[in-house]
Amino acid sequence: MDRNVYSIVLLEELVDGVDRLACENGMSRSGMINRILAEYLSFDTPEEKIEDIFHCMERSFSETENFQVRSRQSETMLTIRSSLRYRYHPTIRYALELYRQSAEAAGELRVSLRTKNLELEQLLTEFFNFRHKMENRWIGAHFPAGRVPCKIGPGKFNRTFLVPATEQDRTAECAAKALCDYIMEFDRELKQYCTGTDSLAKTKVKLEWEYHDHLQKTIII
Repeated sequence: MDRNVYSIVLLEELVDGVDRLACENGMSRSGMINRILAEYLSFDTPEEKIEDIFHCMERSFSETENFQVRSRQSETMLTIRSSLRYRYHPTIRYALELYRQSAEAAGELRVSLRTKNLELEQLLTEFFNFRHKMENRWIGAHFPAGRVPCKIGPGKFNRTFLVPATEQDRTAECAAKALCDYIMEFDRELKQYCTGTDSLAKTKVKLEWEYHDHLQKTIII
């Protein structure tokens, strides 16, 4: 949806009221005006769709024991945390940003874990590379240039999500489920890789089969 700059004249009292609502909802003045006009005209804005997706995700994560949803600091960002059963129980942070406008990319997930433990940092980087190779092998063909868009650094994994291929999978409910499925599966695999009792070679084989099985039940993003 295109956005343009318009000059309009408003009563000062109206602007004050809009600013109060914007502050209460953590939005900009322009965003609040967009929402008010959209509601009046029965028009869905990108912000409203993002809000619907996040609401569905928050409800889904609230039904699990392993995740904690943090208070939203931005209308386009949702942060989820999970604890790793490793020494000192470090926290895994999943920061999900959804884009307001994009023809192909829906958003980006940034996974991070702050640790001074070099052994754990190396293990995480190994898992991130292993996971990226799995994604390229099984779903790379769905992405431009045949590769899943991803950046990996020490203790960090950034993954860009595609807009679902079919219209029926683009509803807020379907998008929320696909995003929750991705984060929950990623978290499960990461913990199994880092804290599993099997040998690393055996763990990789098991995760590969489980990931393939997971793909049969979810939307490719």
